[in-house]
Amino acid sequence: MIAERIASIRATLPAHVQLIAVSKTKPVSDLQQAYDAGQRAFGENKVQELVDKAAVLPKDIEWHLIGHLQTNKVKYIAPFVHLIHAVDSLKLLLEINKQAAKNNRVIDVLLQFHIAQEETKFGLSLEEAQEICIDSEVQACKNVRIVGVMGMASFVDDEQQIRREFHSLKNIFEDLKNSHFTGETSFKEISMGMSGDYALAIEEGSTMVRVGSSIFDGR
Repeated sequence: MIAERIASIRATLPAHVQLIAVSKTKPVSDLQQAYDAGQRAFGENKVQELVDKAAVLPKDIEWHLIGHLQTNKVKYIAPFVHLIHAVDSLKLLLEINKQAAKNNRVIDVLLQFHIAQEETKFGLSLEEAQEICIDSEVQACKNVRIVGVMGMASFVDDEQQIRREFHSLKNIFEDLKNSHFTGETSFKEISMGMSGDYALAIEEGSTMVRVGSSIFDGR
């Protein structure tokens, strides 16, 4: 069943959009089924769960940390994480650089933005992100690479509101691209859209959709 759901979701995705299977709280056996169906990118939101699963699942999986990341937990995923989606502070970015250097790696990250109407603790404003991009310490970082942006729309039924929020993230991406990443082809990812709204997100420019319940719960 998981294989069929992945196939049906994939059939709706344009070639430039990557499917991240959100596997948080799901048993390893479910992830193995998805892997056997060809899925290689998985998203977890808790560091310990990600580390535990990575230890027992195939080594060619791309692990995405999509949840809030505390600076003191970075060291546990620095040896192998593929992409960190939710960088929401200068302090966290610098810690990722430090831990990546210890592992002789360059870790790719996305800056997380607060685009929803709902009150949420996490996410930058465009102004805060621009300050991070021009920070001298950040410019000296050799082991962390900002490759795009991430955001979550409000959990509402209002399609126009969701579309506006996605559109605002696309605008933030364009602003940053033009002001700080003009020559950098690696700055290309817009991670937005989940099971309920990923089709809208793709229409508004998403390159990466985070889909969990539609794959693992059959919703």
